[in-house]
Amino acid sequence: MEKYYLAVDIGASGGRHILGSLADGKLCLEEIYRFPNGMRKDAEGSLCWDVEALFCEIKEGLKRCKEAGKIPSFMGIDTWAVDYVLLDDKDQVLGKTYGYRDGRTAGMDDRVYEIISPKELYGRTGIQKQIFNTIYQLMAVKQKEPELLKRAESLQFIPDYFHFLLTGVKRTEYTNATTSQLVSPITKDWDYELIDRLGYPRKIFGKISKPGSYVGNFTEEIRREVGFDCQVILPATHDTGSAVAAIPTTKDNPLYISSGTWSLMGTELPAANCTIESMKRNLTNEGGYDYRFRYLKNIMGLWMIQSVRKEMKEEYSYDYICRQASEQKISSIVDCNDNCFLAPESMTGAVKDYCQKTGQQAPENEWETAAVIYNSLGRCYAETIEQIEQMTGQKYDRIYVVGGGSNAEYLNQVTAKYTKRTVYAGPGEATAIGNLLVQMLYNQEFAELEQARACVTQSIDIKKYK
Repeated sequence: MEKYYLAVDIGASGGRHILGSLADGKLCLEEIYRFPNGMRKDAEGSLCWDVEALFCEIKEGLKRCKEAGKIPSFMGIDTWAVDYVLLDDKDQVLGKTYGYRDGRTAGMDDRVYEIISPKELYGRTGIQKQIFNTIYQLMAVKQKEPELLKRAESLQFIPDYFHFLLTGVKRTEYTNATTSQLVSPITKDWDYELIDRLGYPRKIFGKISKPGSYVGNFTEEIRREVGFDCQVILPATHDTGSAVAAIPTTKDNPLYISSGTWSLMGTELPAANCTIESMKRNLTNEGGYDYRFRYLKNIMGLWMIQSVRKEMKEEYSYDYICRQASEQKISSIVDCNDNCFLAPESMTGAVKDYCQKTGQQAPENEWETAAVIYNSLGRCYAETIEQIEQMTGQKYDRIYVVGGGSNAEYLNQVTAKYTKRTVYAGPGEATAIGNLLVQMLYNQEFAELEQARACVTQSIDIKKYK
């Protein structure tokens, strides 16, 4: 009987249930269910996640597995990082489930730096400053809703919370926890001294578990609702952590771009680099599978294209947008990491304004706007490679592009052009694949990650761009 594994991969714009199995040493994938996602503005203008609706979608996908007669023996959930829910003593959600693009964290970095300097904070955590990191989100709660922290009994990152709803067991997964900017890369545990200094309650930070840990089986209620039982295994619950696990190479320290809503560009290191030089370049040391460090930079990524697409009068495919962009002659470049592109009212307007303010040709239509974005990403990737090479002392002749952005042919072309490196693009479903691989490693289908990655290389068609 075929053994199935299920990856529930939820991104900022949508989620999918991907069934995985092994046949003749190759990975077989089947999308069983797909659903939309996105931050929603509430009545007060806050950007929030509808976690109840998302959990209903998770259960609906499980029911679809039952209907298809393909019941997974193991499953795990990955999502974006940094966001969380606070639970009270009855395990009820306290307050809103804010999204990372919500503006309430403005100025919270200054509040944190009144307690600890940026230099010391980076030295203790190795995490790149992003105003939406959990450390700043919690400071916003402390400043604006202190009663919530007083009532809180536990903090659960979004995928941890969904695992809890499925099993009744609370686990805090390592890769996601590291993005909080509250974890020590040395101890691989919460930096409790830092937490105390910031005035956050210790009790809400649960024990951290590695990817590949068993969480529990479905509760009786879930079993009755979906029609079967299943073992829940922690993948790398940060979607980028899962995507990096699926890089199609067995070479040490590969250079990669996990390309989706965000572009996460970096390499793997055996130990974190928490030096001042690394901090100045705004590089980060996020946790990875088997305590490898994802030494990378967060780049705004395809969020910019996604936003422009939403503003178009007609709904065009990303392939079509890519093709149209490739035919444009505009040479303007924007700084993709500028905060003006984080959550603008209009991305098209933000790109145009940036070009005008910097004395460059402003795009006159959506295709020129897309061309500016793609070329700007390529330029940003080239600059980031230089920084990573300076910090690691290594030279990289190739880039592995994984995730949805690996399907963007024009972006892969401009990446090869600007970086002067060979681009290996694929798999597109890297996050789901990495999620599945960790489950399979737990079940001893593979002896180690390198063997699992070799399986990806054998199973997936990889495109090459020079």
